[in-house]
Order: sequence, then structure tokens, then C-alpha cells
Amino acid sequence: MAYNFLGLVNDVNRRLNEVELTSSNFATAIGAYSQAKDAINSSIRLINQREFEWLFNHNTQEDTLTAGVVRYDFPADTKTIDFDSFRIKRNDTFGNETKKLNLISYEEYLERYADYEYNTSNTGIRGLPHSVFRTPDQQYGIVQPADNAYELVYEYYSLPTDLEAYTDVPSIPVQFRHIIVDGAMYYAYLFRGNTQDATLMQSKFESGVDHMRSLYINRYDYVRDTRIFTKGTSSVRVM
Repeated sequence: MAYNFLGLVNDVNRRLNEVELTSSNFATAIGAYSQAKDAINSSIRLINQREFEWLFNHNTQEDTLTAGVVRYDFPADTKTIDFDSFRIKRNDTFGNETKKLNLISYEEYLERYADYEYNTSNTGIRGLPHSVFRTPDQQYGIVQPADNAYELVYEYYSLPTDLEAYTDVPSIPVQFRHIIVDGAMYYAYLFRGNTQDATLMQSKFESGVDHMRSLYINRYDYVRDTRIFTKGTSSVRVM
């Protein structure tokens, strides 16, 4: 069975002993079939709500900077932004190497650099950006304003949209298909008023999500010792 919206809905239909849908009648199906669609989307939403940074929702964004412009919009599907990932790509035409941007607070921007945003006629303040800040809305800003169309790259985690067409595929990897279906069965039983089976499926679903978390979230990066030992003494200086 294909790993798409149709296949997932039919996984639920088989467990409920319902006739499976086809690509021709999927869009117009109503009643229990419509509930099965809602249950799949509810399960996927719940999985995505459990963690802000599932690896399968990771994306890389590239923005072309505009000379003199300070603020830029996030992608529409943004959930969280990795502000430590902002960098300017190498560009042999402009003569710049790849450069990581420093993160500054919005308050520091207002105190030290806010005039950059309004002094648009002064091209002397433009150059290769060195810092990035987060605005109170769904934007980020750079300091200093660019003087060329540099390529800015950063990474973010997206909030997936609901599945609609029968060919839509979830961002969740196929090996966790059964967990999506387990969650959908929880909702399907709730829709039918079967609270006992719903409780059993909820427990199974929660265990599946915990397994996903152990694989993708509970990661332990190595620890680097930054102490400096002075030669000939026992003194230690911590950086």
C-alpha cells in the first residue's frame, strides 16, 4: 500500500473492517470515511505538536538579500528558527567567503543599529552583514544592511500542513506509519464513542511517539573540555 493520504486512510478502514477507498472516490467520501481522514490528520498534528524540532521537519532556507534592506520574512510554514545557523554564502563575484552571523538581541539592535533601517540614502553604511536579530513578529533582521545581493542561508523547522489530496505524503518517515495509524485509531474510536478501545490505542500511540523521541530527540553531543592547563603548574584556567 502506497505511503500517502489514501494509503493511511485505508489502513484505518481495514482495521475498522470498512471498505477501502480508491483514488476516484477519495475526495467525495463522507461519513465514516471522512472521519478516517480527520483521524489521520489529527494523529499527524499530535505527533508534530509533541516536539518543536523533529528532524524530519528540518529545512534549509536561502534568501537573496536586497541592498539597503534590514528586515526579511520567515517562510510561511516556520515553526522554530535556528538562529545559530545564519550564514552568508561564499560568492566569488562579490569576493566574500562564507561567514557565520552573530546573534544579537532585538534590544541591542534598537539601541545601536536602528538608524540603519531608516537611513536608506546613506550607502556608506552598507556592507557584508555581520549580525542577525529576531524581530517581535515573523521576521528577522540583519546588521549591517547588505551592499550586494548576497545569499543568506539558515535552517528552520516547519509546521506541516494537513493532508488533503489522496497523493499527499506526510513529512513523518514511512517507518513510523504504524504510529500515525495508531493515533488515528484512537481518534476513530473516540468518534464512535468507543472509549475503552480509544484508551488502549492512546497508550499504544504514546509509546510509539516515545520511541520516535528516543531515536530523533534524545541525542547526546560530545562534551569538549575547554580548560587550559598551565605548563609546570597545577593551575587551571576555564575559558
